[in-house]
Amino acid sequence: MNKRLRPPDKGGGAKRRGISAVQPIRWRGDRLELLDQRLLPDKKIYVSCRTAEQVAKAIRDMVVRGAPAIGCAAAFGVVLGKGSPKAYEALRQSRPTAVNLFWALDRMKRAKDLEAEAKAIYEEDLAANRAIGELGAPLIAERARVMTHCNAGALATAGYGTALGVVRSSKGKKISVIACETRPYLQGARLTAWECLQEGIPCTLITDSMAGHLMSKGEVDVVVVGADRIAANGDVANKIGTYALAVLAKRHGVPFYVAAPLSTFDPKISDGSHIPIEERPADEVTGYRKMRWAPKGVQVRNPAFDVTPAELITGIICEKGVVLAPNRERLARLF
Repeated sequence: MNKRLRPPDKGGGAKRRGISAVQPIRWRGDRLELLDQRLLPDKKIYVSCRTAEQVAKAIRDMVVRGAPAIGCAAAFGVVLGKGSPKAYEALRQSRPTAVNLFWALDRMKRAKDLEAEAKAIYEEDLAANRAIGELGAPLIAERARVMTHCNAGALATAGYGTALGVVRSSKGKKISVIACETRPYLQGARLTAWECLQEGIPCTLITDSMAGHLMSKGEVDVVVVGADRIAANGDVANKIGTYALAVLAKRHGVPFYVAAPLSTFDPKISDGSHIPIEERPADEVTGYRKMRWAPKGVQVRNPAFDVTPAELITGIICEKGVVLAPNRERLARLF
């Protein structure tokens, strides 16, 4: 992978196409350019991938992250790998939880024209995200204070966002965002806060442990998060900490919505107990970048995701509509 600094994108082209000014994925015909999300918000640098193995490494190393974005990147990785079995295997092994990855790879296997199919997956994700935003906007009241966790914005998708797509589509209501920092990788602090500033959306950053306090004070009107995999019964796997947020929202009577495209649904998995949960390296917990704050030798657990039971979810927003009180029967109707 080669890194190269690009001039700031003023968003003109993106805005003409009705998407965010933030472009996490750029296909150049002979290479895939991925905005290196490990370096945000300090630096805006694109990583250039010319092989499927380089795309797989970019997914594994969190250069690109977010379930829909991973699926799109993997599709273009297949193109770079010319559809070889080696390419599919490298990409399939990159990360285990986000089902969009496997959905995209399975779809690419059925395609006759790989590049056309990858472009279609990318464009369809943009369209799905815009639809999610439009369908979710009526759920957001005027001047609502919207809490979110991790990053489910343009950076996590082809370029519009799921949870933040709902926020973007509600901008005219003078809403504001409360972004949980999202330990240990700080996707909320580094990415969601940055996206909101790029889009001119008022945003307040809090530590994860402050969420319950703000809810108890009546300072949160609604919670909207993304998802990495949704089981057949409506259980949702999302960034670690989402489950705790859903429990707090239930306790305080705050609506809790999940925004995700149909590619994030996994009807083959009956419930959340069967969703594979990725364990990531210990150094993400013991420090950040070059700084270490934990003592050497301490035991570490670093599950990257948790599962929120369907009973804690007010509704799931997808491109086909809003499923309130999600359960197996209601979600089955989507397919």
